[in-house]
Amino acid sequence: MVKKRTNRSTSGSGFPYNETSFESSLKEQLNDSPDLKIKTFELNNQTILLAFLTYQINKEEMERSLLLPLTSRKVTWTNASLLNEIPLSSGSSASEIGKLAQELIKGSVGIYIVGESEAVTFFLPNLEKRALNRAETESLVFGPQISFTESLVTNLNVVRWRLDTEDLVVEKIIIGERIKSEVRLVYLKSLANDTNVNTMRQRLTDLKVDEIEDSSVLSQFIEDKSSSIFPQLLMTELPDRFCYAITRGKVGVLVDKSPTGIIGPTTLFSFFESTEDLYMRWNMGTFLRVLRIFAMIISIVLTPLYVAALTFHYEIIPQSLLISLGQSRAMVPFPPIMEALLLEILIELLREAGARLPTKVGQTMGIVGGIVLGQAAVKAGFTSNILIIVIALSALASFTAPSYLMGTAIRIIRFPMIILAGTFGLIGLMFGVAFLLIHLLKVTSLGRPYFAPIYPILLKDFDDSLFRLPFSKSNKLPLANQVKRRKRYPQEQAKKRKDIDE
Repeated sequence: MVKKRTNRSTSGSGFPYNETSFESSLKEQLNDSPDLKIKTFELNNQTILLAFLTYQINKEEMERSLLLPLTSRKVTWTNASLLNEIPLSSGSSASEIGKLAQELIKGSVGIYIVGESEAVTFFLPNLEKRALNRAETESLVFGPQISFTESLVTNLNVVRWRLDTEDLVVEKIIIGERIKSEVRLVYLKSLANDTNVNTMRQRLTDLKVDEIEDSSVLSQFIEDKSSSIFPQLLMTELPDRFCYAITRGKVGVLVDKSPTGIIGPTTLFSFFESTEDLYMRWNMGTFLRVLRIFAMIISIVLTPLYVAALTFHYEIIPQSLLISLGQSRAMVPFPPIMEALLLEILIELLREAGARLPTKVGQTMGIVGGIVLGQAAVKAGFTSNILIIVIALSALASFTAPSYLMGTAIRIIRFPMIILAGTFGLIGLMFGVAFLLIHLLKVTSLGRPYFAPIYPILLKDFDDSLFRLPFSKSNKLPLANQVKRRKRYPQEQAKKRKDIDE
């Protein structure tokens, strides 16, 4: 005796369905989406239903690789024969209508043979992506010019192209309770420290959020101290910088629909490094790296030092300079602290307006606006011309940081420093610097010291942080990364020079 199957149309029920209940249940799952298409085929005394979202699939690929073999072969189809005989490697089974709906949203085509206990899906997405272009926020003079795109497939292809080794590990992690995003954990198995890998993996898998909009949002969720103004994970849109960090034993993260990668653990000085330092000669790279670090210090303390000297400490100003300072400030009605804050806010307004306007208009706004407003402020007696020079130097120094996030953090730090210097003089400035150093000593990145190699002192890591040695003398990976194997190549072999006739 054969029991009659009952067809249930509720969203929580499983297969089998008849034609009507399948269509109604699938529409219920997709909220009656007008893009849902369900085609019915009567083949060899079978009713076969084809379901897909019109804007999500590659229609040409569906007709060529799926519909043609499905309709041309005179066989009785089953789920097993569909998976084995359809010339597509992306086939899978869906035992519930809810799972089938999720696969359709991702870009799959669903096939249901009426009476079967499962449906079959084939992944045929119509992926929208832009071509590989030059980097916008991290421009280079030397070296590769391509940047990541919003396509995870493209980004992984670029990474595997640059790191062509079986030692490369790429782990898949799904994040998001409501809107799921695919995340890939990337590292070299023979180099990356297991603790770093496990820490990053645990923070990704334990994250319970509705959705992840971008990799920059993800980094804020998984970093050690979210209340700190300093970024603790390095964000980059350059594949060469991402791969360079991976080959130094760090861990990388790529997020679908995001054009930037995440690198960790990292140190403060990593944000002032650039892969361009490697492509130049070692003495040029060292000069530029030291220049960026010096520019960071200048950007933080120069304007507060000016405010403190004019407010409390006239005695530290040379007499010849004091006369010109007095003349330039003769018509200024504001105290130095108000004058400096006014100009700093003006600089930030110009920078933000230039970034939000179209490119050509933004460049004009930044140049013309700075010149016109600066000259008008001096003539109107709102500020002195010497302070304009000081503010301009501080702003230029902050723009030398290769990382946009670090440059923004430096600019923000100047405001409390100016307030402390204008209120308490050099004592307030030193208090602010001390507080900043204490904070940097407490910050960590994936549990690793953020202020290395200054604290803890790692003299052998100065090569990769503060300056760059010739490659013949730089044959070991940094201690701060805690890699499994530090030696990159034999130093003796790197120093050998042989003529062609030897």
